[in-house]
Amino acid sequence: MILVMAGTSDARELAVSIQQTGYDLLTTVVTDSAAQSMENAGLPVMVGRLTAEQLAALVKERGVRTIVDATHPFAEEASKNAITAAREADVPYIRYERDRLTFDGNPLITYADDYEQAAEMAAAKQGVIMLTTGSKTLHIFAKRLLNEPNTTLVARMLPRRDNMEKCEELGLLQKNIVAMQGPFSKALNTALYEHYKVTLMITKESGKVGAVDEKLESALELGIETIMIGRPEVEYGVHFSDFEDVIKKLNELLKGV
Repeated sequence: MILVMAGTSDARELAVSIQQTGYDLLTTVVTDSAAQSMENAGLPVMVGRLTAEQLAALVKERGVRTIVDATHPFAEEASKNAITAAREADVPYIRYERDRLTFDGNPLITYADDYEQAAEMAAAKQGVIMLTTGSKTLHIFAKRLLNEPNTTLVARMLPRRDNMEKCEELGLLQKNIVAMQGPFSKALNTALYEHYKVTLMITKESGKVGAVDEKLESALELGIETIMIGRPEVEYGVHFSDFEDVIKKLNELLKGV
């Protein structure tokens, strides 16, 4: 059996490809909506955040022969747990990660090493700032930007109750919350930027599948500056950005199994 740590649309597609190759597998995700997506694709799924110890125990219990880590590029903790679990359970680890997008030399794009640096850069620029990095790190930006003069923070996130409660606790005004589930088309991104009169957009370098290109394309056409937060640096070891390469590696590792 192969354990595929998933949750994104491309991870689901990879899991389907692995299953179609003939391998038995189990997928893991952290949200009910992601689990529903897996089930709709005919994939067995387990829901919940797992520690390294829990992952290692699952590997041994289910007779997992390989861990395929296809979690989001910014799910740093999940990847580190998977690497540790693979080492503890003595099974191979394979990382799948979507390609990076590069925009070197564009004067409208500035890169930040992390969320805190991005918040400081945004505070210096002021204006109407649209945050598209999700709710998990909203507190970092709210703390730095909500009381900054000549600055309005507009946050875009999933329409979940806990997210709305977090916005209320942090003091984010309802009129400045965009509670919608993507993917967002270029036209919708443009409409949102124009509606809020956005002067600065903050995003993560998630890759094309993460709809970063649509956000950027719209922003750049409107002349909106963008702060892009770079991916965390993780020593993955064996990693690929193509489904066929992942499956080829699985065949090498599990040949004759």
